[in-house]
Amino acid sequence: MADTFQIQLERLDGYRFRAEFGDPTVPALLTDEGPPLGKGAGPNPSKLLATALANCLSASLVFCLSKNRVEVGKLSTSATGTYVRNEKNRLRIGRIDVLLRPELPGSDPAQVQKCLELFEDFCVVTASVRTGLPVGVRVEDARGRPLYERTG
Repeated sequence: MADTFQIQLERLDGYRFRAEFGDPTVPALLTDEGPPLGKGAGPNPSKLLATALANCLSASLVFCLSKNRVEVGKLSTSATGTYVRNEKNRLRIGRIDVLLRPELPGSDPAQVQKCLELFEDFCVVTASVRTGLPVGVRVEDARGRPLYERTG
């Protein structure tokens, strides 16, 4: 049986939502669309996707370097997303570029290179996005009656 995880999202108003992660020690996250739809009171879903990719790649690099006894100082990561329009003129994320800048004081270049060749393969989010993971969608009314369903 596959491991699963779940989040809960509740609409607060407009396009503002609160995301709960099923762990009382993890604070809720407020999300919002930017103007003109929302008020920009939190990150939008596109920025959350970029954040997930950047965080996962950063953690994977740190994990690999640590396992190979390479000291990691500060790590700065940025992600830049590019919007494109599809054939129906709908806005989509065309690509996300992630830049990682680790400080590696006194590191062994061979050990660093070993990790550079491996770390992306261990990033769950990046590998999933690159292969185009299936997304199932189900809409139910307030009483739980199905209104719509699409399997991934």
